[in-house]
Amino acid sequence: MAEETGESGSFDGPLPGLRPVRAGNGFEEALEQILQVVRLGLVPDGGRLPAERELAGLLGISRVTLRDVLRVLQDQGLIEARRGRYGGTFVLPRVRPADGDELRRRVADVDIEDVLLFREVLESGAAGLCASRGLDGGRADRLRRALAATHEAPLPDYRRIDTLFHLTLAELSGSPSLAAGYATVRAGVNDLLDCIPLLVRNLEHSQAQHTALVAAVLDGDEDGARAVMREHCAGTAALLRGFLA
Repeated sequence: MAEETGESGSFDGPLPGLRPVRAGNGFEEALEQILQVVRLGLVPDGGRLPAERELAGLLGISRVTLRDVLRVLQDQGLIEARRGRYGGTFVLPRVRPADGDELRRRVADVDIEDVLLFREVLESGAAGLCASRGLDGGRADRLRRALAATHEAPLPDYRRIDTLFHLTLAELSGSPSLAAGYATVRAGVNDLLDCIPLLVRNLEHSQAQHTALVAAVLDGDEDGARAVMREHCAGTAALLRGFLA
């Protein structure tokens, strides 16, 4: 999996979180998964989704079914299809409100403490599994690349690249159920984070925690990896609570 998009805005590898759908609900499950990719912001505004052939293969559906899914997303104003040499399926810009009133409105519709607690359980569990089971050369390199991408990300792209880092860790845990559950929870958390500004001081602290986390995982330090991740999740929770106060 590539953690960044190329110069054309296309995604350079299979998107995290996409997996073959179950027989019988191909259309519905494919729609759910691509919606989640868009909602998580894994493809930047104006970025191109993988080619139809690749997307259909990742989801285990026919290209006819995929086109039906893409047509629904286009009707909803989430994507657009462009023809020509540089054509493809592109994600349209999303509206990102950044004010406390909008944050409070969104929090009113969810149990924020439950969401944050569930996120912490999933994230610390994924970190612990990665450390205890160990990552071989290819998977260790994948985690290092995801970490490097967060260090190199420009501020406007940081949240998307940060999401990719955490999804990568969840996928490397070896539990597809955990990874799928985390993707759903992270989408909800991102809806809330979109309402608050990116704070450079906070991002510097997060980056230090990311580095410590990866070091603990690659050293096989299960307790250390869990502890760093719990602290990291607590920081996000404190930030959200602060803007709600």
